[in-house]
Amino acid sequence: MTLSEKDLKYIWHPCSQMKDYEELPPIIIKKAKGLYLYDHDNKAYADVISSWWCNLFGHCNKRISTAVEKQLHTLEHVIFANFSHEGAINLCEKLANLLPEGLEKFCFTDNGSAAIEASMKMSFQYHHQTGNPQKKKFMALSDAYHGETLGALSVSGVDLYSKIYKPILLDINRIPGPDCYNCPYNLKKDSCKAECFSRCEEIFEKHGEETAAFIIEPMLQAAAGMKIYSPVYLQKLRRICDEYNVHLIADEIAAGYGRTGKMFACEHAGISPDIMCLSKGLTGGYMPMALAVTTKKIYDAFYADYKEGKAFMHSHTYSGNPLACSAALEVLKIFEDENILENNINKAKYFNSEIYKIFSNLDYIGDIRSIGLINAIQIVKNKEKKEAFPAENRTGYQIYKRALKRGLLLRPLGDVIYFNPPLNITKEEINSVISIASEVIKETIDSL
Repeated sequence: MTLSEKDLKYIWHPCSQMKDYEELPPIIIKKAKGLYLYDHDNKAYADVISSWWCNLFGHCNKRISTAVEKQLHTLEHVIFANFSHEGAINLCEKLANLLPEGLEKFCFTDNGSAAIEASMKMSFQYHHQTGNPQKKKFMALSDAYHGETLGALSVSGVDLYSKIYKPILLDINRIPGPDCYNCPYNLKKDSCKAECFSRCEEIFEKHGEETAAFIIEPMLQAAAGMKIYSPVYLQKLRRICDEYNVHLIADEIAAGYGRTGKMFACEHAGISPDIMCLSKGLTGGYMPMALAVTTKKIYDAFYADYKEGKAFMHSHTYSGNPLACSAALEVLKIFEDENILENNINKAKYFNSEIYKIFSNLDYIGDIRSIGLINAIQIVKNKEKKEAFPAENRTGYQIYKRALKRGLLLRPLGDVIYFNPPLNITKEEINSVISIASEVIKETIDSL
């Protein structure tokens, strides 16, 4: 029995229709280095999606590996209730100096969905304990993605993940999200004043008084197809949340840690949320860990004598794990030592310009979206009408399969092909992945 056959005998893979694996068996990876994954036949795959957006500085990064190995021989784990350790303390201290103003209290969880759950519970309990028990609802955008536990799935808005579960999800006040590709005002995100925010204002007028928090992915809705929108939208959202005493929760799990060209996506708008959720790049893709970071004002609403029952009774076994903290600390050191953000400005411009050069004039490319090193291209049947290919064609999936044969790992979001590489990708690697991608996309379109 091959390893692929053994895999299929036992493993139920995430976000997959397992019947597809009859045609495309799981690829068993033996090792990895830098941008590349290597299977048991030593075939290389360029991981230009950072293995679900978390691999920040390449696979088996020597600095992060060394830091984790060193920690492994000192302290692997300790209960985080009434105990702590130097790694967690140092990590919070460093992050407090980097995060938007006011974010200074750190609640550790072990994955992004759990951080979203913590932030929602934190907001609800805050309002309950500060004289606003009517604030029981949440607001979120259409096409949002915030995770797949029930609370996180409730505030998500992508039917692919949530439709079947709607009978058991929370009732969310849903706001039509900014869609710059299909802008109803025919404006451009780089020059508009977020006129589409008027829909949000209408819903706040109806439901603002009963709302605990508004949760949003700052600057781009990732799973929705890397939809990028104006920072003015965030600025307006910050103001209206303040007006209605609604917490603004920034889900920076995908957008944070340099992905958008800024350390945190909220920086594009110059705003500070009430709670920020971090994961993925937090540990460079090495260890599961997440944070819900909040303000002293929110923290103080839970600070009381035990008998008052105001404690935040939310816990995870692996909260503050020392191994994950050692990876996270080394990630921050790499940002600083290697001047990642500043050095990537020109690299991002180059990546963006090469994408536009190759794809912008093609009849089957409806839109190109770029922010930082993230680039997304939307495949369409008719560019002028913005007409999509029939869903049953699974155009994106056909491109994915062809790319794998050529040693390129893409994982399309529907018919949106995107690049979200490690931040230390080289220009040579950029040229290579764009070249292969353009060829397999053309081959797929021609076959249709």
